[in-house]
Amino acid sequence: MVKQHFSHVTTWVFDLDNTLYPPRYRLFDQIEVKMTAWVMAALKVPEAEANRLRQHYWDSYGTTLAGLMREHDIDPGPYLEEVHDIDFSALPADPDLAARIAALPGRRIVYTNACAPYALRVLEARGLSGLFDASYGVEHAGFLPKPEARAFETIFARDGLDPSRAAMFEDDARNLAAPHAMGMRTVHIAPDPAPAPHIHHHSADLTAFLSQL
Repeated sequence: MVKQHFSHVTTWVFDLDNTLYPPRYRLFDQIEVKMTAWVMAALKVPEAEANRLRQHYWDSYGTTLAGLMREHDIDPGPYLEEVHDIDFSALPADPDLAARIAALPGRRIVYTNACAPYALRVLEARGLSGLFDASYGVEHAGFLPKPEARAFETIFARDGLDPSRAAMFEDDARNLAAPHAMGMRTVHIAPDPAPAPHIHHHSADLTAFLSQL
């Protein structure tokens, strides 16, 4: 039974985008358009090059922001505000998911590579407001992004959680390597499995998986 693997868990850590809502709502498509426009304006490059750089930074550093900060020393504040200023109307509330999260015993937190104000807006749109004890964004990790181990260490120290008694839910498989190394139970939430030693469980449906716990 899946449940027995989580009997020790007292803190439940959830990624945000494409984890607490399915990828089919394509919220990140809006953000990518904003990112590309921002890169075009900041670096004075055409759209094709901005798209290439956006993806290159994400592949190389974990987020486009991390690449822009490291290679161009950009101020993260205006960037985060601009790229997360999107339309949330396509994102529906999910009472079934809310009920499953509410039923989890112990502390529940959100940890995203986006900013915390954006996370709160996503939670509100999904009908998940008030279910989490804390929401942490990239700003709380000193703008270090997942999958960097130091980013996780910073957030977990700030929260005071014990990784050996925690579980991490993520859509990006590479972001589960550090939590696994720290002793967490790892759950990959994605349409397709990504078999790897640092992934304990996979599910295409977060609500269905939580129903087993």
